[in-house]
Amino acid sequence: MDEFAEIRPYNDNEFQQILERLLAEPDLVKGLAYFMRPNWRGPLRLLARSLIRWRLQKDLSGLESIAEFQQWLAGYVEKIIQKTITSLEVTGIDQLDANKSYLWLSNHRDIALDPTLVNYALHTHNKPTGRIAIGDNLLKNPMVGDFMRLNKSFIVRRSIKAKREKFTALQLLSKYIRFSISDGHSVWIAQREGRAKDGIDTTDTAVLKMLSLAGRTDKETFSQSLQALNPVPVSISYEFDPCDLIKARELAAIYQGEEYLKADDEDVTSIVTGLMGKKGRVHVNFGGEIDESLFHTAEMLATEIDRQIVNGYASFPINYAAHKLLADQGKCQPLEEYDEADIKTGTVELSIRCKDESEAVKTQLYSMYAQPLIRKQNKYYE
Repeated sequence: MDEFAEIRPYNDNEFQQILERLLAEPDLVKGLAYFMRPNWRGPLRLLARSLIRWRLQKDLSGLESIAEFQQWLAGYVEKIIQKTITSLEVTGIDQLDANKSYLWLSNHRDIALDPTLVNYALHTHNKPTGRIAIGDNLLKNPMVGDFMRLNKSFIVRRSIKAKREKFTALQLLSKYIRFSISDGHSVWIAQREGRAKDGIDTTDTAVLKMLSLAGRTDKETFSQSLQALNPVPVSISYEFDPCDLIKARELAAIYQGEEYLKADDEDVTSIVTGLMGKKGRVHVNFGGEIDESLFHTAEMLATEIDRQIVNGYASFPINYAAHKLLADQGKCQPLEEYDEADIKTGTVELSIRCKDESEAVKTQLYSMYAQPLIRKQNKYYE
C-alpha cells in the first residue's frame, strides 16, 4: 500500500491520467488566461482562452513524465523571471555537497515564488530540484492541487482541527519528508506556517518538532532526527514585494483592532500578484550545513536557522530608506551612517508605493522593508 498517496506528489505512472484531467478542466484555461493576460477584456478574453487552450494541447500532449512537465514549466518560470525581476543573484549553492539531499528551511515572503526560485536556482546550477511543501488551504480547487502535485509538491494538512487526527497527519508528513530525504530528494519547507507579512522571519520550533516525529518509532533523539534531514537555511530577499500593500493594509487593520476578513480568492490574488508583479533585484542565499552541536534542542536549532537567514539577507535602497524613516520617528535605532544616494532612491520608491495610503498603512510598509536591517542590527546576528 502507498501510505503517502494522499499527500505526496504524483508519480510518472499517474502522469497521463492527471494531465488529461487537467486539460479537460475549463477553469484551468480561464485561470491561465487571467494570469497571462490580466488586462484583456470582453472578446479579447475569449480570444486569450482559445489561444491558451490550443497552446496547452500543443505543448502538453507530447509529454510523458513529471521531469518533462517540469522542464516545460521551467520555460514559463524563466519568462516570469525575465519579465518581473531585474536581476537574480544566487549565493552559497556551490558550497553544498552535490551528493547529499537537503531540507531547505526557507524564510517565507511569497506564496508561490519562494519555492519556485529555490528550485530554479537549483535547476540553473545543474542540481536536482526539490519537493515542495504546500498548505492545503491553497488546494480548495482540485485543479490547483493536481497542478501543484505534478510539480513535485506535497500537501501539509493545516485545515485539520481534531487533535488526534492532526497529530496523525503531522506524523505522516514528518515520515514523508524523512523518506524523501533518505530517498535522494531534497525538500523545501518554510521556517514557519504562513508568510512573514511583517518582514520578521523567525523559525517556529513547532515546525522543527514536527520534523522530528519520524524518528520516534526508532527512539531517536531530536538531534538524531533533525541531523538525518541535513537542514540548510535559505534566505530569499526581494527588492520589491508585489504584495506589500496587500500585507500592509491587513497588518494596519489588525493593529488598529479592526476585524480583517480574508476574501475567498485572496490567496489566488496574492499568488498572481506575487508572480506577475515587479520585484526588482532578487537574491537567494543558501546557508551552510549546521554544526551538530546546535541540534540539541528545537530552540537552539531555531536560533541558528534564524541567524543564518538574517545573515543571508540582501539589502536594497528601499530597505535603507524605510529604516531611516522609522529611525527619524524614534521607532528603531539609526544606523551609524546612511548612503545619501540609497536614501534618495529608496525614498522615491516608497513614496510611489505609499501614495494615497493612510499613515497606519505607511508605518506597516516602512517596518516591513526595514526589518532586514533591524534584524541585522541586533548584535546577536553578527
